[in-house]
This record gives sequence, C-alpha cells and structure tokens, in this order.
Amino acid sequence: MQIGTVREVNVKSGLPATVSKERLELLDDEEHILSMRIVGGDHRLKNYSSIITVHPEIIDGRPGTLVIESFVVDVPEGNTKDETCYFVEALIKCNLASLADISEDLAMQDQTEPIDRV
Repeated sequence: MQIGTVREVNVKSGLPATVSKERLELLDDEEHILSMRIVGGDHRLKNYSSIITVHPEIIDGRPGTLVIESFVVDVPEGNTKDETCYFVEALIKCNLASLADISEDLAMQDQTEPIDRV
C-alpha cells in the first residue's frame, strides 16, 4: 500500500450503502497512524476523512491496544449534525469490531507482532 492508493470496500455493516471508495492519505508504521479519505461510493458521506492512531495499553492488567479514530465529514442536506455523527460513529463501531475480530484471530494463530512502546 502506498499513499494515494484507492481501494473499493464492500460495505457489510447493514448501513445504507453497498460500496465505498477510500484513498490512503497517510500511513506511518513507526508512529502507528493511518489516515484515509472517502472519494466515492453509494452513500452520503461527503468530504469524509479520518485519522486512526493505535496505542499500546495495559487493559485490566493485560497488554492491549487502544484505537482512536477522529473524523470530519460534511452534514448531508436533510440531516442534522447529530444524525450524521450517529451514523459515522455506528460505522466506526462496526469497523472497530471487525478489526478486533481479525486481530484476535491473528493473535490466536500467533501471526502478530507486539508494539514495543508499552
């Protein structure tokens, strides 16, 4: 993956969309930062961009990972800011649940590498 790479994502979250096109804006493996921008799709998220950071944490006495995603998006005509935020937060929640499932599966297969900054 390189900065500027565009991927098409099949949306399976049950939200009112089937496809989204996303462009990679920033990828920093050392600082654990990823930024993307939505550039198309059959949804109403216009001018959406997000930054995702990953932080090693001790959670309930065990090593874990804290993922933080911040975003900006235009409020579609006919919707309120609160409705738009609720929609995006639901989408992020689905994405984070999927990320957790995949991460746990990889950890069970011992295919993960620790982040050494705890």
